[in-house]
Amino acid sequence: MKPTIETLNLFKLASGDEFFLQLYKFVGKRKGKKVYIQSNLHGSEIVGNAVISQLINYLSTLNKSQLEGEIWLLPVCNPLGTNQRNHFFSSGRFNSYDGKDWNRIFWDYEKFCPNLDGFVQENIKFDSLTIQENFLRQQKQAFSKQLDRINSPSGAPLFEQYRYQLQSLSMDANYVIDIHSSSNQCIDYLFCFPGQQEDSANYFKIDYGILMDTYDGDAFDEAFMKPWLALEKKFEELGRTLNIDRESWTLELGSGMKMNPQSVTLGVKGIINYLVKKGLLKLENYALFTHKITLVSRQNIKNYYAPTGGMIQNRLPLKTPVKAGDKVYEILSFNKQGNLPEVINIYAETDGFIFDISTNYSVNQGDYVLALCNPNS
Repeated sequence: MKPTIETLNLFKLASGDEFFLQLYKFVGKRKGKKVYIQSNLHGSEIVGNAVISQLINYLSTLNKSQLEGEIWLLPVCNPLGTNQRNHFFSSGRFNSYDGKDWNRIFWDYEKFCPNLDGFVQENIKFDSLTIQENFLRQQKQAFSKQLDRINSPSGAPLFEQYRYQLQSLSMDANYVIDIHSSSNQCIDYLFCFPGQQEDSANYFKIDYGILMDTYDGDAFDEAFMKPWLALEKKFEELGRTLNIDRESWTLELGSGMKMNPQSVTLGVKGIINYLVKKGLLKLENYALFTHKITLVSRQNIKNYYAPTGGMIQNRLPLKTPVKAGDKVYEILSFNKQGNLPEVINIYAETDGFIFDISTNYSVNQGDYVLALCNPNS
């Protein structure tokens, strides 16, 4: 099965050079659900490009009868951020023109939905599939006004044009997978919305996940899922359970500026397993696996910041278990008062394990150093 490849114009620079996106579409013999997978929204988080490349190679070995529905894959989805450099470091987390985080710019339909209560009342007697079709149609109608603004004589800023491209590709998907990594150094984990997704999280073969018990809708996964969760909640308030066939995931695979082979393999195998579970891939003799994930509230991830400037030394490595009071790192602190350099010890406030660490060992006062995860609190 060969993909359909589409090259999409993104934007043009003052020099006349242009940026493009390249989308790979695999369409099965039978109609069905749609999955949208993208990577590299933040410039230094390149691991997902290797995952998507391997998925393209794998899907190309299948025949159309083994795919029910369609899978859209978009690697290097942010070429401007991907090409951003500061000496040896690749950041690309923020738009250098306006300072916006590339993953905090997305259009959240719930904030613009004129009358969600009215929609529920008009659709309360319909079956679940009809309700979802009607709600998606209403989302698309509201979203089309974004294009009107972009095409108007006054135009729209770059971030609005960019988000329109990505969200127009993904809005009608059943399942969205946005592949990231830590901008620092981190374990593999995922973000999971509460509810029915908590069971689906066990099919990615990932040990830990952050439960999205709070969200504002500006991130890519949130903007996709938040309106559907709000719709479910409205129906629940009226005593009806509405099982909406929509899920949105952010996979955080390893560290920034790296394509760790273990993280890549984990991502590829987990996504394939998830697609089998969701019925898109029909594979004979495939042994579907589950792996019990530990979901942790965001409040149980504690960031540690440098109390003074200096150099980090003797910091505990990733995954190291700690008890409250254990030393987690030292700061070698220098001064300009004629005193000798000082070593400052930093201790854990709670039990947990080392979840994430900064790439740079040189810190100013207030710089991020590490994160501690306490899954049992």
